[in-house]
Amino acid sequence: METFTEKAVIIIKNIPKGRVMTYGQIAKLAGSSRGARQVVRILHSMSKKHRLPWHRVVNSKGEIGLKDDEHYSIQRLSLESEGVEFFNNGRIDLSKFQFSPELEE
Repeated sequence: METFTEKAVIIIKNIPKGRVMTYGQIAKLAGSSRGARQVVRILHSMSKKHRLPWHRVVNSKGEIGLKDDEHYSIQRLSLESEGVEFFNNGRIDLSKFQFSPELEE
């Protein structure tokens, strides 16, 4: 049986270019509907090791969760280079860009 962390890593690795998922969405699919903070920890500690597309994970409002200007810019530019569009308020239209593997299988 896979652990929460193993499931989350697999889910994150499978987010396609030009799409995003939320921390909570990943947590729920990995088996813990209240595990959004654990997803943040996984991204922080395992992105390099597992070559995770960390930039494709946003908060439930469709916003980049990083507050650091440099990392915010890196994430936004990475998403825009994949075709993800932002509203003027800095949010992503989740109805258009959110990946829902449970619906697309």
